[in-house]
Amino acid sequence: MRVRVEVHEYTMTSWIVQGVLREAERRKAKKVTEVQIVIGELTFLNPDQVRFWYDILTKDTVMDGSRLIIEIEPGRIKCPKCGYEGRIRCDENPLYHIMVPTLLCPKCNGIAEIQGGRDCIIKSIRLVV
Repeated sequence: MRVRVEVHEYTMTSWIVQGVLREAERRKAKKVTEVQIVIGELTFLNPDQVRFWYDILTKDTVMDGSRLIIEIEPGRIKCPKCGYEGRIRCDENPLYHIMVPTLLCPKCNGIAEIQGGRDCIIKSIRLVV
């Protein structure tokens, strides 16, 4: 039997859980009831996989049973050529098996710069102290 492990999601979720646990310890929390994170669209993190790993990684900790809220930040670009600012286009190419961002301006086809959507942050933590 083969088991597919999403290493990218596991690693990022592990960092999130470790960060929350450090903060809970620093504040001498008895329980973490809620964690809100923001996942940038361009991190290509799968929210379902993040939830899966979160549930596993928080077992038997002060985070066990806590609610995970995931907010998705859209990918945004800016074109230095024509000034376009807005959403990035992602094309699904079956050859790659992933969504691939097109870093070209949808207005003038110029090379665009990423302005947002590539971070993953802990937005808030609810603790019982």
